[in-house]
Amino acid sequence: MEPKDLVVRPIGVIHTPFRERVEAPRQPRAASGVQGTIELLPGQHFEDALADLEGWQYIWVVFWFDRNDGWRPKVLPPRSTRRRGVFSTRTPHRPNPIGLSVLSLDRIEGRVLHVRDVDLLDGTPVLDIKPYVPWTDAIPDARAGWLEDERIPGPESRERPVDPLGSWEVVSSPRAEEQLAFLREAGVELETSARQVLALGPHPHAYRRIRLEGDAGTLAVKDWRVRFRVEGRRIEIVSVVTGYRPSQLLDETPERAVHRAFVARFGEA
Repeated sequence: MEPKDLVVRPIGVIHTPFRERVEAPRQPRAASGVQGTIELLPGQHFEDALADLEGWQYIWVVFWFDRNDGWRPKVLPPRSTRRRGVFSTRTPHRPNPIGLSVLSLDRIEGRVLHVRDVDLLDGTPVLDIKPYVPWTDAIPDARAGWLEDERIPGPESRERPVDPLGSWEVVSSPRAEEQLAFLREAGVELETSARQVLALGPHPHAYRRIRLEGDAGTLAVKDWRVRFRVEGRRIEIVSVVTGYRPSQLLDETPERAVHRAFVARFGEA
């Protein structure tokens, strides 16, 4: 007997700094300190439903991946070297695009929850909120599935599970820091995305638009190019350049104004 369709209605929406998928961290742990707000819908008595929640330090947030279409039985996760069954991954492309994140709860004001460590896109529909209960929700000794197969040897902590794959050290040259600061002031945040991607390694991947030649490479982040070099497990962001050719920058569209200002300041168009 075929199961009936289920009706799911959002209880609210989350507001975050991340407008596009490429900007969002792939896990809450990679979004440490990022702030957001969950605004619950009016007229549903949700103010009463939030009673007693503010005593919890963390909350589970169940949400809907509303900007993903379709799914595949096997996917290539960003932390894997081969395709895996979708149910053994956290990919947003699922038969039912339901997501789950643990967020830090700062305070509650009426129908608004102020949260941190946010890895959701701005405007994501929220389906449910539950308290994170440490004694039952945390299992530090749990196996890490296929991540164990690709484990990088290193020290382990019994207080908090470590990343089986480890991460690459990512630093920025003085020139790159100046360029990233310039873009940040112009409303373009590249550093978070670049560091997040490069921390997974400098090699090309379906989730990483990287061109690598020897110990030097280029990462494409939207319409910008981040140049880097590799030494051991250390990656240095050397510089940033526009992804547009000089002839394309002659098109004085508002979207390219930041690129023209960047080239005027730093060159390298």
